[in-house]
Amino acid sequence: MTKVRTVFVCQQCGSQQSRWMGRCPDCGTWDSLVEQTERRDAASRSRAITSGFQGRPVGLRDVAIGGFTRLPVLGREFVGVLGGGLVPGSVVLIGGEPGIGKSSLLLQVAAHFADHVGPALYVSAEESVQQIKLRAARMGLEPERLLVYSETNLNAILDQVAAIKPQLVVVDSIQTVYLEELSSAAGSVSQVREGALRLLRVAKEHAIPMFLVGHVTKEGAIAGPRVLEHIVDVVLYLEGDRFHQYRLLRGVKNRFGSTDEVGVFEMTAHGLREVPNPSQAFLSERTVNAPGSAVAVTMEGTRPILVEVQALTAHSAGAQPRRTANGFDMNRLLMLVAVLTKRVGLPLFNQDVYVNIVGGLRIDEPAVDLAVAVAIASSFRNMRVRQDLAMVGEVGLAGELRSAGQLERRLTEASGLGFTCALCPETAHLPCIEGLGVITARALADAIETALRDCDTGTHENQS
Repeated sequence: MTKVRTVFVCQQCGSQQSRWMGRCPDCGTWDSLVEQTERRDAASRSRAITSGFQGRPVGLRDVAIGGFTRLPVLGREFVGVLGGGLVPGSVVLIGGEPGIGKSSLLLQVAAHFADHVGPALYVSAEESVQQIKLRAARMGLEPERLLVYSETNLNAILDQVAAIKPQLVVVDSIQTVYLEELSSAAGSVSQVREGALRLLRVAKEHAIPMFLVGHVTKEGAIAGPRVLEHIVDVVLYLEGDRFHQYRLLRGVKNRFGSTDEVGVFEMTAHGLREVPNPSQAFLSERTVNAPGSAVAVTMEGTRPILVEVQALTAHSAGAQPRRTANGFDMNRLLMLVAVLTKRVGLPLFNQDVYVNIVGGLRIDEPAVDLAVAVAIASSFRNMRVRQDLAMVGEVGLAGELRSAGQLERRLTEASGLGFTCALCPETAHLPCIEGLGVITARALADAIETALRDCDTGTHENQS
């Protein structure tokens, strides 16, 4: 006889409780417990379905890897993030905020794959086939071997995969499909976990690469338990500001390559377009010789990118001055303001401070500290920073400058974009870049004085 049991499952960590609680005792998340009913026969069928792969143990030396080739995907940027191409049988999870461009990007990937490799199946559990057709027509996509399918039942989707035998499958999204064997609602922990396991098994058995779209929470993490990210082979995040045109495709997990690569795209009316030179794109609208503007050389994975840092200081009308950061960590901004006040002597206690990273980028690297501090000082003193000066350096609490990694690649990128002067920490190992004068400073106060006056473009010079 079927036995029904009521449990409360945390939608963040997947833990089960016998009664409802306002806060999950395992992960500490508030209001994450959702009531679900479990039937023993349904659970038994679910365990039987996801029992694992069939086969016998094989000696490592006997494993054949001949003929293994990666499959091409859309453009160099996407290929670089995946580590050189799409691995047959891999499952790739792509997350991002609503409206960031996940569906558009995967529709382009599926269309490109259908044109150059083989038949692809695009499954949407959120849109009708007519809506998919309208999006494809707007982006100018007319692939002959791309099949579209609108369905929420995962069993029906897997039946179509078995009948069509495509070489690529896209499921948009994993939180909106469901297994009818489970009594819980679509998007719940059990549905997401079991659905991902079913798709993973099909992908491995038939060597079909799959893309899964994942919704994200308010904190920016993929919705559902973290076990979903452990099931798949690759986890990518599409980042960026919806009100700006640039998007960053960042890898946080990759079983077949490095997670240090980042792809840069631009959202256009015809879909996402690759940006081969993101530094030039981010600096194209820069106002020359404007107070409060500085250029930082940051690293996105292994790629150096030059970005404009803007700062504005204004006398505060209230008792508590405001600190606002867009694209920069707020706690780090508060630290830099304290260092500027205590170590440099800038009276910012009655000043509102605003910092903005141009282009909608989000930068957490400490090597941008020097540019942010110089931009704040430039705005406060109403003095301009030299237009061909790039900066790299981390600021410590004692007001000292600390070195950043991969300095040679950073300065080479700056020199290639026409910058003739660079400001770096004195402790850094300085490379010799032709046409680029490097000035070093030991303390933040010295660096600010150097940045706010003309610098010599000749040999290395110490300002300590």
